[in-house]
Amino acid sequence: MSKPFKIESRHWMLIAALALATYASYQLIQPYIGPIVMAFIISLLYYPLHCRMANWMPRSPNLSAVLSCTLLTFMIMIPLLVVFSSIIHQGTTFSKESYTWLTQGGVETVLSHPYVVKLFALIEKYSPFEPLNTQAVIQKVATMASKFGAQLLNVSAKILGDATNFLINFMLMLFVLFFLLRDHDRIVAAIRHVLPLSRSQEDAVLDEVEQVAKSAVLGSLLTALAQGFAGGFAMWLSGFPGLFWGSMMAFASLIPVVGTALIWLPASLYLLLIGQWEWALFLAGWGAIVVGSIDNFLRPLLMQGSSGMSTLLIFFSIIGGLHVFGLIGLIYGPIIFAVTLVLFKLYEVEFQDFLSHQDQN
Repeated sequence: MSKPFKIESRHWMLIAALALATYASYQLIQPYIGPIVMAFIISLLYYPLHCRMANWMPRSPNLSAVLSCTLLTFMIMIPLLVVFSSIIHQGTTFSKESYTWLTQGGVETVLSHPYVVKLFALIEKYSPFEPLNTQAVIQKVATMASKFGAQLLNVSAKILGDATNFLINFMLMLFVLFFLLRDHDRIVAAIRHVLPLSRSQEDAVLDEVEQVAKSAVLGSLLTALAQGFAGGFAMWLSGFPGLFWGSMMAFASLIPVVGTALIWLPASLYLLLIGQWEWALFLAGWGAIVVGSIDNFLRPLLMQGSSGMSTLLIFFSIIGGLHVFGLIGLIYGPIIFAVTLVLFKLYEVEFQDFLSHQDQN
């Protein structure tokens, strides 16, 4: 029978040095943590397909990993380029039409609308603040319109910079993904070896991370695509550029609480003000019932997956992840919550006798 392992002072020194070195290493890779995490998540999703390719060429692990990364590039980049170019075209057209509308008296027409006049009258009657000056509003909008061209130039430069950053991060992600696919078994074995857990505990933690990572990506992505498609279709029927505003709805769906209402609600008000009340009611109803129901039912269903997290925990993991980490928090948040729940379950198993004794006292 083997003697129980006893931690000595030199072991604590080694653990402290290892913790310090790990923190320093994290600081080195922290600027690139987003592409690294995405490579890890994509490797989990893509690994079954890579295994089939690796089985065709068992003696060429480098070549199979390169082919997998190349295939993934075509699967991601070509659709993105097509959609992105269409979005740029529709967005440019919409911006030009908006500029024309602003400079040719569109604001004055809206402010003179009977509904708007009544609304201003109610605000002036019941609001404790100073009444709105419509001429000041018109002058402010005119000033904004004169700066519209410069703002478009700045936005175009920002889009170009974001596209460049995206390309750089994508290439870095592919570089990391190559090694994750090629050395998958060795990496998993190394992680299992250094974790101070039993094999069953390691299986519980790693399986939960894998399941939640997959469900977080698929849940957020498929929900955004479904809401973007449904919302873009309704916007197209209502006379707006469908692909552009559908894409904006897909991005807006990632924002908790308000979500796609940031897009379809102002569009419905605009249609109401220009006299197209039928389309305004249709767009508002479609946005609230159809697009909203997709977020309420599809996201929790996909993100719950095989994990034990309730819908409430999923909600707070998403909004907390977004607040702390940004968009990548859509993945980080659920993973952190899921690992925490698994650790609590392991704690409950390890200290079952103690907890039972505490319950009886």
